[in-house]
Amino acid sequence: VLEDLVTSMAVPSAVVIVRSSTYGDATFAFGTRELGTDEPPMTFDRYRIGSLTKTVTATVILQLAQEGKLALDDPISTYQPGVPNGENITIAQLLDMRSGLYNYTNDPAWQEAFGRNPYRQWLPRQLLAYSFSHPLMFKPGTKFFYSNTNTILLGLVVEKVARLPLATFIKRYVLRPEHLAHTVFPPGAQFPAPHAQGYAGPSPKGPLVNVTNWNPSWGWAAGAMISTLGDLRNWARIVATGELLTPATQKQRERFLPTGIRGVRAGYGLGLFKDNGWIGHNGSLPGYQSLTIYLPSKRATVVVLVNSDINYQGSELTTLLGEAITKIITPHHVYYLPPSPQG
Repeated sequence: VLEDLVTSMAVPSAVVIVRSSTYGDATFAFGTRELGTDEPPMTFDRYRIGSLTKTVTATVILQLAQEGKLALDDPISTYQPGVPNGENITIAQLLDMRSGLYNYTNDPAWQEAFGRNPYRQWLPRQLLAYSFSHPLMFKPGTKFFYSNTNTILLGLVVEKVARLPLATFIKRYVLRPEHLAHTVFPPGAQFPAPHAQGYAGPSPKGPLVNVTNWNPSWGWAAGAMISTLGDLRNWARIVATGELLTPATQKQRERFLPTGIRGVRAGYGLGLFKDNGWIGHNGSLPGYQSLTIYLPSKRATVVVLVNSDINYQGSELTTLLGEAITKIITPHHVYYLPPSPQG
């Protein structure tokens, strides 16, 4: 099933891991890790994971909250000046995408700047400036709007409260304790080997462009991390069960509210979504897509990594692969998350 789907979608390569208490464990690899070669992907290849980074940033914010170093109802203005209506936007509203702040990656001026030089090194304050040039989209707490701006601000909160660079704090309090040895948060375009080449293009039929070395610093706390199939298999369970958090904090995290987006049945919590019982997140950035989900009732895990960011027939590649897998292993809990219209 997966091989046929990967072929029909013209995905350069895909690596998949499935853990099921009913069917056991399986690992799959399809395609080529570099177009023009017959070199198959390796299941220990590194991939850029995009917005899966948000699950890590949200986790360290929640760790700081349960230690009493910040409160989820604190206004962002306490930690970061200059945020539009910042005195009325809480840390919790940044986590659950209900701040009303404009998404800087939707800004035409930012898109033009990124297109002109995708190798540029971005600073958080430069990204926020694009967002803050727009008025608040709605009263905080009243609507859902997926915005990278929220997570960039959360990264700055971690650095202010912890007095450590975000990457250092994440390594010390998430990656090392959970033995996620192959997961990294690079400061720029660095990409440790081995890794699959990443491809972007206007359509699944090409022409595809190698964008492996484009600089993901524009995603920073919202999307710059790199990981492997094995590490994400473990992270899926860790983040969905709250292994790094107290039960009370995890309960707060799992307050999944409806998004209000037509066609999207999933609810969004504090840096996590829940769709038909599956808890996790997906990610997409130039050249790569990722999906990491866990179904607590069946102790099932699905991780999908692909080296293309092109949608197929209106759906993300990882969504279609996740849907195909869950139709087989959990037919009463089929995963499907339509792309967000906000990007």
